[in-house]
Amino acid sequence: MNAPKLIGLALCALLASPAASAQDITIAIAGPVTGSEAVSGRQMTDGAELAVADINAAGGLLGRRLKFTVNDDACDPRQARSVAEKLAGTNVPFVVGHFCSGASIAASEVYADAGIPAITPASTATKLTDGKLWNVARVCGRDDQQGPAAAAHILKAFAGKNVAILHDKNTYGRGLADETRKALNAAGFREKMFESFNRGEVDFSAIVSRLKRENIDLVYVGSYPQEAGLILRQMREQGLKTVLMSGDALYDRTFSSITGKDADGALFTFGPDPRGNPAAKAVIDRFKAKGIEPEGYVLHSYTAVQVWALAAAKAGTIDGRQVMQALKAGEWDTVMGKLSFDAKGDIKQTGYVLWKWDGRGNAVELAPGKGS
Repeated sequence: MNAPKLIGLALCALLASPAASAQDITIAIAGPVTGSEAVSGRQMTDGAELAVADINAAGGLLGRRLKFTVNDDACDPRQARSVAEKLAGTNVPFVVGHFCSGASIAASEVYADAGIPAITPASTATKLTDGKLWNVARVCGRDDQQGPAAAAHILKAFAGKNVAILHDKNTYGRGLADETRKALNAAGFREKMFESFNRGEVDFSAIVSRLKRENIDLVYVGSYPQEAGLILRQMREQGLKTVLMSGDALYDRTFSSITGKDADGALFTFGPDPRGNPAAKAVIDRFKAKGIEPEGYVLHSYTAVQVWALAAAKAGTIDGRQVMQALKAGEWDTVMGKLSFDAKGDIKQTGYVLWKWDGRGNAVELAPGKGS
């Protein structure tokens, strides 16, 4: 059964007569339209836009058509808070966002005070849902799930090797680095070096020189694609064959555009590819017909809109608190498969797997036990 039909069946009992046309429901997408994470922001918009179109094609939500606005936070917490304050003044019933963890955390309290649910497709920081706000949820995993997944591979493939852990001092990057380090140390593995750098830095020669001096076999980088890409490129320029590993944000073609063929062998953790879900086939075909490959967080963003609409249909209202209560009480058929949420707003169906970039700009999910 395709996703639009599935949504339509879930909503059909609650749809008003077409003659009783009501005002459109305008939701918001909030993420990086500009800046170094703009490619990921484009993924968010692509996913949410098609979800809105599919819901409208299935009859709309509660007898009303959905519309959306796109709001740029540039992955900056201060700008994200400004976006949230603006949206709070417009009384939007729902926000898809944000992308970067620091941005999601900065905006979440503003949304809570304004009665607005926010579902992020990508923010993994534990603090987001551990803050006990009623209005936040995510359709991705958490740092304390992703870090141990990275550590498990390192412990297996790099036992007895020299490992370095770097981070960019930001919420997402530091969180990933800390959780990976914690899991390694708990298993008795000690990293050779643990260093930080500044987000936006472009010259990593000092760090690369130390990696070379310490004979580092694998470097784990808690950061975004631009910084990770520059570190890898500068390692290769100095002749280092050190393997680079990172988190889910590395699933962004910014990384391969920076590194070119040097991307070959770079590892990252991400969820199982949702494109493998049979229920997503019709949606994937529609993305491809539009010239969009639904990789990275495209289907996560589609899902964020999808589960909110299904929960609103179940609740019979777009009131924020009632929708979130319904969301956390139900199990939902989505393009990512069946999802359910705990009291914090985290999905119960989590799991990170290993992915690998090749030198041709392709990211591939690896079978268990593969990758080095």
